[in-house]
Amino acid sequence: MSLLMSLWTRLSEIVARLPLAETVGSMIDRAGTVIRETLGADARRQVSFTISMIALTAKMAKADGVVTADEVAVVKKLFDVPEEERRNVARLFNLAKEDVAGFESYANKIRRLHAEDPDLLEDILDGLFLVAEADGVVHERELAFLETVAEVFHLSPQVFSQIEARHVRPDARNPYAVLGIPQGSTREDARRAYRKLVGENHPDRLMARGVPPECIRLATDRMARLNEAYETIEKELVAG
Repeated sequence: MSLLMSLWTRLSEIVARLPLAETVGSMIDRAGTVIRETLGADARRQVSFTISMIALTAKMAKADGVVTADEVAVVKKLFDVPEEERRNVARLFNLAKEDVAGFESYANKIRRLHAEDPDLLEDILDGLFLVAEADGVVHERELAFLETVAEVFHLSPQVFSQIEARHVRPDARNPYAVLGIPQGSTREDARRAYRKLVGENHPDRLMARGVPPECIRLATDRMARLNEAYETIEKELVAG
């Protein structure tokens, strides 16, 4: 079975076990137990990451007040979903969107679910930013949503600012903020920060943390923006 098919097959099996009245919120509550009973460590992280992303993406769409006709298309911007599995993804999306529980409740459940993988919470926030900017801009309501999720996840303002800097409009992007260094840093400071971030954010490292191979765009987008920021700083400092 391919990696692509295995993730969505596992997710489908879990969705199939849901009672009709089940909500994604209650599913997240017991996901640790359900997934732990049925999957190995790597698959468990990948499936729980995927459930978390679908749930919060649905809540973000509702909070923003903009829900497209093909709602699952929002998730497809981040994940490569096989045609035959889209119904299950849509079911999870709609369950989360229609649940009366607020997104803060979902975020708290997800923080507890990933308590042993704090870096994965950063990956989830990064993925949410990527979905939010899919129409070319992160809107004010989306930004407020993302700020609250970061607070619930106990992510520092510095971490939030660094993730946000990667997702603003290209013409407004601050390369120093992307690398997490102050304006006016030296070439050596920039090189050191860049190498550290590349090491931490290489696609292989993301996969090891639990980001599924299907979520290729998250890894490739992050690396592209780190490269862009470093090249911009290099050019600026050489020219100066």
